[in-house]
Amino acid sequence: MAVEIVYETHSTTTDNEAGIATGWLPGRLSARGRRQAAELGERRRRDGFAAVYTSDLHRAVETARIAFRDSGPPVHQDIRLRECDYGDLNGAPVSLIAAQRAGRIDEPFPGGQSYGQVLAATDAFLCDVAARWDGCRILLIAHSANRWALDCLLTGASLPDLLEDPPAWRPGWRYTLPVPRP
Repeated sequence: MAVEIVYETHSTTTDNEAGIATGWLPGRLSARGRRQAAELGERRRRDGFAAVYTSDLHRAVETARIAFRDSGPPVHQDIRLRECDYGDLNGAPVSLIAAQRAGRIDEPFPGGQSYGQVLAATDAFLCDVAARWDGCRILLIAHSANRWALDCLLTGASLPDLLEDPPAWRPGWRYTLPVPRP
């Protein structure tokens, strides 16, 4: 069988609007982000999710709380769904992080982690999801690095290609997680 995963990026933050790469900092949704989170709830409320998983970073948790405040599936936080830790560069301009992305596949950001480490954390998360949610649909609310990891792990996309030319944002990506995992 399989697990159907629907992935959504956390809603827009004040840092996003200011061109800041939040990394492992908590981040706060902007007014626009709070509207987007409410729209996410309306868009996904009837999708039959068995569970919602979020990063434990505030901006992802806040997105899920607003989206599913009235009702909905249980919401679980998981540290393995965090954005890449930019270490000393958490809170730096997005342009600075973007310029270094391709060189950080195996080499961590100073004081932080590599995209390969994000890939490994996401893979470990998927192993647990496969064991627990076979035959179900779940929603993930996380960050760009996690979406890239899902693309690599579940569609065979190339991490260097994704880091060099990230796909444009859109509302929702769908993945199929085979159970048992290959």
